[in-house]
Amino acid sequence: MTLKYTTTLLLFTLSLFYGFSQNKGKAFLNDVSTKVKSYDNIDIDFKYVLENTAENVKQETRGNVVLEGEKYKLNILGVTRMFDGNKLYSISPEDEEVTISQHSEDESDAITPSKMLSFYEDGYTYDMDIVQNIKGRKIQYVKLTPIDSNSEIKYILLGVDASTKHIYNLIQIGKNGTKTTLTVNSFKSNMPLSKSLFTFDNNKYKDYYINNLD
Repeated sequence: MTLKYTTTLLLFTLSLFYGFSQNKGKAFLNDVSTKVKSYDNIDIDFKYVLENTAENVKQETRGNVVLEGEKYKLNILGVTRMFDGNKLYSISPEDEEVTISQHSEDESDAITPSKMLSFYEDGYTYDMDIVQNIKGRKIQYVKLTPIDSNSEIKYILLGVDASTKHIYNLIQIGKNGTKTTLTVNSFKSNMPLSKSLFTFDNNKYKDYYINNLD
């Protein structure tokens, strides 16, 4: 499980907070989008599980992300990834290294909630799926199917709490048999955030190797 893959999946999940489209699922998912767009910021603790029975693989980790507009700060697998609205900082305490790169929407591999949003809006069809009662919560699932037949993703099930209109989990099924599940353990909104939360402080990393890719 690579950090980039995990980050991509997570930010895709977050991007789904910001908008949805197509067929019968449109009205329901638009309610989710409208609800979350009303928040100034979002703070999420999550659990991430990757499974492939055929390969006898099961990996599990937990993480946290704070999102405010385009800015975000993600902590996962011992690494912090922070986007201040202009540059992306990847901070690894284990390696004592900070990688700084210019975040460009024009780059094909740029990972931002806004870009992931536009990509998946155009690349998927949406259908209402099953309803499950999970720990007393009514979870409505929406099935996302790739339009591109060459996609490595077979389909995605997005679970939404019908009462709060918050995303509960995301289940992604790959054509290679890999199942990845991201479950939201804690969802907070409109939290008082430090003004420096998304600001990189050089003084904190004087002993780190600074890898500036610009």
